[in-house]
Amino acid sequence: MSTSSISLSGMNAAQTSLGAAAHNIANLNTPNFRRQQVQQASEPGAAGVSTSPSQAAQPGNATETDVVAELQAKNSFLANLAVFRTQDKMMGALLNIFG
Repeated sequence: MSTSSISLSGMNAAQTSLGAAAHNIANLNTPNFRRQQVQQASEPGAAGVSTSPSQAAQPGNATETDVVAELQAKNSFLANLAVFRTQDKMMGALLNIFG
């Protein structure tokens, strides 16, 4: 698997986490609301990450957890984007050398 595929996988996972955290914060005052949770795991036999969203077993909110999750997801997305861009620039430089 290429570096760009790995970083794209990370960006997709971060986007899923960000969406779940935003959904949880938007529904803080909804009665009997059960939070969305996202589990991430490395893909066996391949490079990258997979996500599996689920609902919490009990209703209730965890505002602090969701705010921290949003910040983590944002930073993860930006880090993976930097890797993606760097790989793209390196490939372009390599093609310029051999082209």
